[in-house]
Amino acid sequence: MKFLIAGLGSIGRRHFRNLIALGEKDIVLLRSHHATLPDDELVGYPAETDLIEALKKHKPDAVIIANPTALHLEIAIPAAEFGCSILVEKPISHSLEYLDQLDSVLKKNGGQLLTGFQFRFHPTIQTAAQLIRDGAIGRPLSFHVQWGEYLPNWHPWEDFKQSYASRVDLGGGVVLTLTHPLDYIRMLLGEVDSLWAFTNLLNLGLPVEDAAEIGMKMSNGVIGSVHVDYNRQPPAHQWEIIGSHGTMKWDNATGNLDVFLAEKKTWETHQPPAGFERNVMFIDEMKHFVAVVQKKENPVCSLDDGKRALELALAVHQSAQREKIVNFSYQ
Repeated sequence: MKFLIAGLGSIGRRHFRNLIALGEKDIVLLRSHHATLPDDELVGYPAETDLIEALKKHKPDAVIIANPTALHLEIAIPAAEFGCSILVEKPISHSLEYLDQLDSVLKKNGGQLLTGFQFRFHPTIQTAAQLIRDGAIGRPLSFHVQWGEYLPNWHPWEDFKQSYASRVDLGGGVVLTLTHPLDYIRMLLGEVDSLWAFTNLLNLGLPVEDAAEIGMKMSNGVIGSVHVDYNRQPPAHQWEIIGSHGTMKWDNATGNLDVFLAEKKTWETHQPPAGFERNVMFIDEMKHFVAVVQKKENPVCSLDDGKRALELALAVHQSAQREKIVNFSYQ
């Protein structure tokens, strides 16, 4: 198979290395030459600067979109028109505009799309989803998510104020950039019925929000909150779900899922497999994407899933700006 990678920043490089680790060597690079990382590891791979010429010349089977959020669909729609399957980094875009067009073009030309929410591939989050389905903690009642990381420490090799995460024009802000909880909460607990939110930009001197507090009510009645910020030192990413017969707690630092079973009055700890580290999620995501391209598997995080997460993120901004609850009505 032939892959084209659009965007060679940190996540694009990760996908590049993981493809090679999986034995995929037929890789074409679409370059804007705005990446702030050295080019040494890219030497020897064909590079193009024009998307349409790259699609015509190289005829890739798959396109990996890892450029800034606001530019995703500029790559995705032409790639879909050429019949390519697509892995697009989260969030799928910064706007709902053109998503219906992308959906239509994919269906017309036979491509598949995987939205790159890698926490769908975290082993203990997958365990949590199964335990919830099995009723291990009874009926879920409430949840709390917190995720904070100090943005200036993310990419020490570049000015954080110039990164896509900090710029309005590139689809930045903490809500879109750390949008993963808005996806995995749906995976764990179902659709969102309504939300409210507060956002602020108090600490880093950015034109985008650096913190958000989000209240949510799920369609099944579960209530909860999601907190994300660019400020926390040291970083932390944790969540808990409280059920009628127990509680589960997950911590990204250890990867552990701790489950309290009320009937037994004991905690059980589910650990990731030996040797697990962060890149394993991305490797498993890429293995799945290869299977999607080969039409052996359907995307576990589809275009519709990506759209749902984006709708929630945009509703956060809408709620914060209007100081109103936002309601959803999904068919």
